[in-house]
Amino acid sequence: MAEQHTPRDGAVRHRHRPEGPQKHIAAFAFSVVLTLIAFAAVAAGGVNAAFTVILLLAMAVLQVIVQMGFWMHLKDKGHLMPIIFMLGGFFVAGTCIVMALAWVWWE
Repeated sequence: MAEQHTPRDGAVRHRHRPEGPQKHIAAFAFSVVLTLIAFAAVAAGGVNAAFTVILLLAMAVLQVIVQMGFWMHLKDKGHLMPIIFMLGGFFVAGTCIVMALAWVWWE
């Protein structure tokens, strides 16, 4: 008879359940829909240019969230440091872009 080992503190340990393909398929479908919306906005032609740019930026932000959350698994536990470093990179890149624009349009 095999002996079972239980933790001494009496805590219940849960095993990690692997993700099924359902979430990845849904994320892929959502990415395709976002891409189709972006292409349709540009192909429409008669749409206001400012609205098209804002829509494209919104689609890009959503696409980044989906890509990082589902394909890079940043939604999982234990990924705090990569998230912090990426946010720092976004901050530095954003600062550089703002300063470059200010430099170009300085009067």
